[in-house]
Amino acid sequence: MSTIPITKKVKRMKGVRPGETVRVLISEARLQARLKELAKAIRRDFPTEPLHLIGVLKGSVFFLTDLARELGGEVSFDFLSVSSYGQGTDSTGEVKLIKDLDVSIEGKTVIVVEDILDTGLTLKYLLRFFEEKKPKHLRVVVLLDKEERRIADVHADYVGFAIPNEFVVGYGLDFDERYRNFPDVCALEFATKNKSKST
Repeated sequence: MSTIPITKKVKRMKGVRPGETVRVLISEARLQARLKELAKAIRRDFPTEPLHLIGVLKGSVFFLTDLARELGGEVSFDFLSVSSYGQGTDSTGEVKLIKDLDVSIEGKTVIVVEDILDTGLTLKYLLRFFEEKKPKHLRVVVLLDKEERRIADVHADYVGFAIPNEFVVGYGLDFDERYRNFPDVCALEFATKNKSKST
């Protein structure tokens, strides 16, 4: 796991609204290099087994896609969607299932692919949900870990980067459905405290 230092590098990008700034925490190049390392670690544990990746929508889409390419071998995937955010940038703590899995995971080697692990409440919910479906193996890979925010006693088996307690966007992560398409992981900062809905 890599620890990310706090940086002051503000990146000027198209699509940033007035009153909001983005500061690069993890560059696209660092993301891709770390993805290769994560894929190797997963394949060391499961060198020949078919892997079934489950992405947590919508934030994990880019991460899952790039990771699947690096894993090689037999890989399938599915997606589900949960929500734990209300108004603003803080989790409500209440997790709701919005989209269920399309196929059974019973007897499969399942890798849950999450964009970010912070309070752990969503992951705790998901682990219970998946364990009831009787996979052969169940592992979790997260791109970003905000360990200082942890409430639930959960951890990921594979972690990309430990990050400070900042609201992050880019590489699939959003604020009000914006910024997902940015290639870097960035800290989002506001000039005012008026924040709209975040997912």
